[in-house]
Parts: sequence; C-alpha cells; structure tokens
Amino acid sequence: MDLKEIMEQRVFAVAGDTLNEEKYAHKIKHGLLAQGYTVHAVGKELASFNDIPGEIDIIDLCVNPAKGLALIKECKKDFKCIVIQPGAESEELLAYLNERGLPYIQGCLLVGLSVYGRGK
Repeated sequence: MDLKEIMEQRVFAVAGDTLNEEKYAHKIKHGLLAQGYTVHAVGKELASFNDIPGEIDIIDLCVNPAKGLALIKECKKDFKCIVIQPGAESEELLAYLNERGLPYIQGCLLVGLSVYGRGK
C-alpha cells in the first residue's frame, strides 16, 4: 500500500500517547477523527490492539520502536497495513515485519491527511 491507499481505509489504530496534546499520536488521532475516520487509540487508552472491538484496517505506530515491536508481536488482529511514523522505526522492528511478511510503509499520517485525507 502507499500513503494514498492508506488514507482510503476507514478504521485506524493509533499506537502512542494520544492523550498528550504535544505528541504526534494525539495530533494524528484527532486529525483522523476530524476527517471522519474511525480511530482506536492504543498505548494510553487501550493496552493492546487485541482490545479493539471489530476490524482494523491500518495500524499506525507512533511509539518508541521497542514498544511498537512488542505491540505488533502480541497482535492477533488482522489488518491491512502498518504505518511506521518517523522515529518509530528500528532495524529489529523492520526485520520482524519482513520475516513475517507483514505489510508496512514508513510514512506520516499527518502528511497523508493533508494530501489524501477525506477533507481533500
């Protein structure tokens, strides 16, 4: 998937500190909500992707790489793609995703919202 295809999806799971207005996870969560996407917050609001009721289209990692890797390793939910925000990547995370054939892109959902979001 590319960023345009990502933004055509409906249900996002944002991993990060979505409660702190200064953090990118908060900005991403509220940007998605403002444009009519369904958003579930993991990290400060839900402990795991597995706690999300229903389906997930996109997982957005906006956390430190070790936390993101732990969340992905425990995830039993199906999803279409993972977005790894700048700073959330690590060699270990990328190796894990590649070894398991899990779909991901390295990108920024704030850019996706401004270029391809529903408000555009």
